Amino acid sequence: MIKVVFIDIDNTLLSFSGYVKEAMRDGFCYYGLKPYNEDMFPVFEIINNSLWRQVEQGTLTFEELIKCRWNLILRALGIDFDGEEFESYFRKKLFNNAVPEEGAIDLLKYLSGKYLVCAASNGPYEQQVNRLRVGNMIDYFTHCFISSKVGAQKPSRQFFEYCFDVLRKNNYPDLLPDEAIMIGDSVTSDIKGGLDYGMHTCFYKKHKKSEITDSGAEYEVDSLSEIKNIL
Repeated sequence: MIKVVFIDIDNTLLSFSGYVKEAMRDGFCYYGLKPYNEDMFPVFEIINNSLWRQVEQGTLTFEELIKCRWNLILRALGIDFDGEEFESYFRKKLFNNAVPEEGAIDLLKYLSGKYLVCAASNGPYEQQVNRLRVGNMIDYFTHCFISSKVGAQKPSRQFFEYCFDVLRKNNYPDLLPDEAIMIGDSVTSDIKGGLDYGMHTCFYKKHKKSEITDSGAEYEVDSLSEIKNIL
């Protein structure tokens, strides 16, 4: 029986893609760079996803990611500008950005009435918690497990061991992995991490319909509202 629901933040509860497009559009204008167009977003996505996969695999640190990310993206776009300065602009804007995915708050209300709900996210702790607060979501969570505070990234076993240690000390002393489910939009982070730890998994595939043919997840949904049919 499911007792605990772990749920990802970016592109699961909060729209990260929408934020990135807005930040690129506003930032390029602010710094007098070439105007943003929609062909630029896939360049960001490919480079950003590649870097985060390296973080997940332990071959790159988060600190290294933020030093090189926008230098790589701007270079690929043919824009001559200091990537670290744009990274600073990007992260300051992200700190207070919280655009909910469709149905996110309704899902949290539903889940928190039945289960113990935990955020499970890679990223800076203060940033991710503040975004949940700005998005009026923070009160639905019993715990917020964020990689910078955990000391490990999803999908590592260390990330989930930390989470379960906290839950066993504070909530369910005998909690087993198969009494929890991991919900998220990343096959390499959320689904792999949950499966490797022995948890149930639910893949939110809204953003990956054409990219992922077999996520390996126990459940797959196109919308957050469908999760109510599972839990």
